[in-house]
Amino acid sequence: MFLNYFKDFSTKKIVKNSLSNVKHLATDDVIKTVGIIFDESYFYEREALVKGLIKKGIAEKDIKVLVFKDKIKKNEVFDYPVFSHKDLSWHGTVDKKEVKDFITEPFDLLINYYDTEKVALLLVSHLSKAGFKVGFASIDKRLNHFMINTNAENYKVFMSELFKYLKILNKI
Repeated sequence: MFLNYFKDFSTKKIVKNSLSNVKHLATDDVIKTVGIIFDESYFYEREALVKGLIKKGIAEKDIKVLVFKDKIKKNEVFDYPVFSHKDLSWHGTVDKKEVKDFITEPFDLLINYYDTEKVALLLVSHLSKAGFKVGFASIDKRLNHFMINTNAENYKVFMSELFKYLKILNKI
């Protein structure tokens, strides 16, 4: 237990230090591919959010989802990639292949769908090669290019605000 706390603390320190050197270079490209990082601890409407993106014109094959769970049971089976604190190393890297693949994917849009700062989520969001990152205003301001001031339970409000501003920014 104490070691997990220390691991989280050291990883958070690494992430916060690397965020201080970030230069946001948002692209002007039209959004075709979308990556979504969920925190399943607080939000269970993953399918509804994905269906909302499909309704707005994003092809289902162009949407990739990565889910964070606090605890993964031994015999639990998922139809989507899942990671937890156990997949973090002491040096602020991720060891799981699915997460590494997600991070290296050059998404046009990354939706950081979590409103509570957890070190694993911050790390994956920060390491992502996405061109434009969107998240909640309650998360570190240096992580995202665009922030929406609502909470994770209001996914319909999040979606309407997101697409309203993406249209203004000529990204859709």
